[in-house]
Amino acid sequence: MTDGVHIMGEAGRPRASNGRQRDGAERAGIQSVDRALTLLETIAELGGETTLSKLAERTGLNISTCHHLLATLVQRGFVTKAVARRGYALGARILYLSHVCLQVDLPRRAQPVLDRINQATGETVQLAALQGDELVNILKREARHAVRVGAGTIGTADAAHATATGKSMLAWLPEDEMRRIVMAHGMTRFTPNTITDFAALNEALRIVRRDGCAIDREEFRPGVICVGAAIRDQSGAVVGSISASAPTMRANDEHLAHMRDEVVAAARALSVELGAPPSASERAKAAPV
Repeated sequence: MTDGVHIMGEAGRPRASNGRQRDGAERAGIQSVDRALTLLETIAELGGETTLSKLAERTGLNISTCHHLLATLVQRGFVTKAVARRGYALGARILYLSHVCLQVDLPRRAQPVLDRINQATGETVQLAALQGDELVNILKREARHAVRVGAGTIGTADAAHATATGKSMLAWLPEDEMRRIVMAHGMTRFTPNTITDFAALNEALRIVRRDGCAIDREEFRPGVICVGAAIRDQSGAVVGSISASAPTMRANDEHLAHMRDEVVAAARALSVELGAPPSASERAKAAPV
């Protein structure tokens, strides 16, 4: 038999082609993975941060085993050392995986929402996400009018600073991360209205946070106005954004307000579905009189 092909040994146990039994090593490997996942789940159950001794007590593992497994999890970013309390906390890698998982599921969740906006406004509707430093268009619905804004192709776009989808997401990022994403692609001037100064962009994003949506007034394409709103998860992190675009000939104040209301409501509904906390206005409405 050639290398890597398994043959059956005594008692029907799988053996490697070199004759050594593999089942013991495989069991040990699976046990290590199981224990590492148990540690992650236990840290989460204990509020996201705990001590080594409490982890050992809660899981039934000895201190040495916990310490070795945690060292690997720390090295990979799934756990971090909580210096103040000499314990361990869930690491940023957990958030990264959660974020990616939500993005994978986002098109399925968003499809009926995009259909409703498309039907209500008749305009081009798009779903976008930030994947690393890239603004990625992942779902679109073409306008129902004869004169319409083309949704373009699905894929990356280097225009986060000039589009409603991009600005609505950038507005909710930490400033250093927002700066890194913008500077990674530069602030290309697409039209005379494109913002190409970082300080001016920062001020525009402050207004996006205040208003709850971003508006692209011919900043990316001449003759096109677009409104976008961010989708956020339970931690407040940006998962994606929804936008609707219309030609300026149709985007009067009434129609633009209608587009804005539909997009903001849809983004908010998806955010709530993903566990986002209620907004200040929603909390105010729910408060007893």
